[in-house]
Parts: sequence; C-alpha cells; structure tokens
Amino acid sequence: MDERPLDKDTPPGEPHRGGVCADVSSGTTPAACCCPRAGQNGQSASLRQAAWVEGSVATCLGTVPKVSTALRLADRLGTLKARLGIGRMRYAIPPGLYAVGNPSAESHVFVSANYKMSFDCLRSALDGRDGWILALDTKGINVWCAAGKGTFGTDEIVHRIEATRLAEAVSHRVLILPQLGAPGVAAHEVRERAGFRVVYGPVRARDLPSFLDAGMKATPAMRRVTFTFGERLVLTPIEVVNLPRSFLFALAAVFLLGGLSRQGYSFSDAVTHGGPAALLCVLAFLGGAVATPLLLPWLPGRAFSIKGAAVGLGVALAYVALRGQSASVGLGMDALPWLFALPAVSAFFAMNFTGASTYTSLSGVRREMRFAVPAQIAGAAVGLGLWLAGRFV
Repeated sequence: MDERPLDKDTPPGEPHRGGVCADVSSGTTPAACCCPRAGQNGQSASLRQAAWVEGSVATCLGTVPKVSTALRLADRLGTLKARLGIGRMRYAIPPGLYAVGNPSAESHVFVSANYKMSFDCLRSALDGRDGWILALDTKGINVWCAAGKGTFGTDEIVHRIEATRLAEAVSHRVLILPQLGAPGVAAHEVRERAGFRVVYGPVRARDLPSFLDAGMKATPAMRRVTFTFGERLVLTPIEVVNLPRSFLFALAAVFLLGGLSRQGYSFSDAVTHGGPAALLCVLAFLGGAVATPLLLPWLPGRAFSIKGAAVGLGVALAYVALRGQSASVGLGMDALPWLFALPAVSAFFAMNFTGASTYTSLSGVRREMRFAVPAQIAGAAVGLGLWLAGRFV
C-alpha cells in the first residue's frame, strides 16, 4: 500500500500523485489528472444513477461518487420501510469511498456502515461540510449490531482502506469512527496495519458538527447512550409487522378450539368463546411487543421476560375485572387460564426486544433464556389446558 505523502505544492490542474483532481458532475476525469483508473473505489457505474448521488469527484484513483446531504422523499420512504421490516436486510449501499461537498486531501474521513439508514444519518449530519465517507461492508447491518457481529471491525476497516487506496486520496492519517462501533474495533491494530489513527466521534451523528467545531472533542452528553421513549417507540413497528407466522396459526387454533364443549363442536361457540380467547392472545402479544418496550424503565425486574410477564399479567387482571369478578373470587375456570397463558405470551414477545435495547448483553440474554423459555412454555401449556378443561366443565 502506497502511503507516500501528497505533494501539496503542486499547482491546481497539474498532475500529482493522489489527492483530488477536480469536481465533476458528469463523472468523467479531466485529462490533467494523472493515471486515473476507474473501479479503484469498487463502485459500479449504475451507482451514479442513485437519487442520493449528485455527481462525482474525480481523483487520480478514479471518480468517487459525491452524495447529497439532503434526504429526499425516497430516502425517508426507504427508512420507513426498513422500520417496518420491509426489505430491511437488503437496505444497503455498495461499500467504498464517497465524497461529501467538495473534499480535499486534508478533509476528514468518516467511517460508517453500508446499512443505508446509518449512511443517511451520517451524510445528512454533514450538510455544509466537506469530507470523505468510508462505508464498510457490514452486510447491510447498522453500526452497533455490526460491531457486535464483527463486520464493523478491524479487519474490514483495514481491508476497505486498502481496497479504496484511501492513503493516496488523503494527506492525513485519521479516521473518525462512530462511538457505537468501538466494540468491534482495535484502534491500535488499525494504526499498526493501515497507518491510520482512530478517533471516536459522538454517539449520535447529529452531534458531529459540534464535535468537529470543538476540535474533535466530545462532551459527556455526546458520549452518553440514551434510550428515550421516542427512541424505543420507533423500534416497535418492526416487532408488530414481523409477527411470526406460527403465532397466527396458534391464534387460528385457539379460535377453532373454542368451539369444543360437552355438547360436541359448534362454530357459534368458536365465535363466542374462541374469538375472545384469540383477542386476549393478541393483546398479550401487543403487551410484549409494544407496551413492554415503551414502559421499559418503569416495569419491575431487570429481565425482559419478567417485564413482559408483568404486562401480560396486567392484561389478564384487566380481563378478570371486565368479567365483573372480584379479586377474592376471580380465580374461576374462566379467569385462571389467562393468569398463566397471557403473561407467558407477553414475556416471550418482550424478549424479542433484547436485540434492540441498550439494557442487555449477549451473556445476560443467554442466561435469561435458560430459565425464561421453559417457564413460558409451561405457563402457556397450563393456561391452554385449563381453558380447554373449562369448556367441558
């Protein structure tokens, strides 16, 4: 890898080794630029047609796509679809080097994931700035999750520096990484293997302008990871949209089983008994997938399964109250099954949110699953058994 310094004294327009030659919207390279080689950045020609690309910057390494810092309707619709889980695993851009504004060899280099939502947050935060974005191949996964999986990591950073020949495009040796990518990166290895020093930026991309204006110094607030009500709310739609097909089959089974009784099978009983039972299961699902994340800081316990079970128990108790039964006599065959089943259902779906939370760790989740999953299966089985038994009493 050629890491020779750029010749800063070369007059504009004269051939030089590395650096930026010109800003061109057509994607062509000026004749004055020495030895241009297309494809050095690993970008396809079709990328220039993307709505978020607004031309290119010609360098002696080839043309580098210049991205817009304004998010268009298509970008926002893409984010909405990803939030709903529609094409989320394909919501990615080609990894490689991108330009923002009119960068020079001295401009900052920002490292991001090739998950488009992460990339969009970064480029929109750099409005009015000049710089380079090095998008890593994280397999279309956001920075934080990719750091945990290892795709936003030391090896990929070193590989991408070499693949894009970044050392020839910039005169400095500094990379600005998102703080949430730190778990996957060994900064000293990046410096030893690629010659670039790693500086961790703030948690949120929107704080980058203040971070840069302060000489790349972060305030305590910039380093703090938050998980507010609004931040939890935007994560809940995907839990609802990605409702497991097996749960839909279970709802259909509950509806049909409601038609069983001592008198045989009746579809009208399925409607009057199975329908409300299926509705209670849906409410328990929403309690685990939506209410639990929103109420997370105020629910009892540390484990998500316990928090979800508390919400499910609340749904069951509300059902008992609506049935007009007092607390002293409310454990009849009509109510007792739901005191077992609904907390189990709610707890199961609450555990799905562990992957989106700042509260959990992989080892903690594994420990929780060892006791929670068997308890949930037992609770659901007991509740179903009592409910079916009640149809024959």
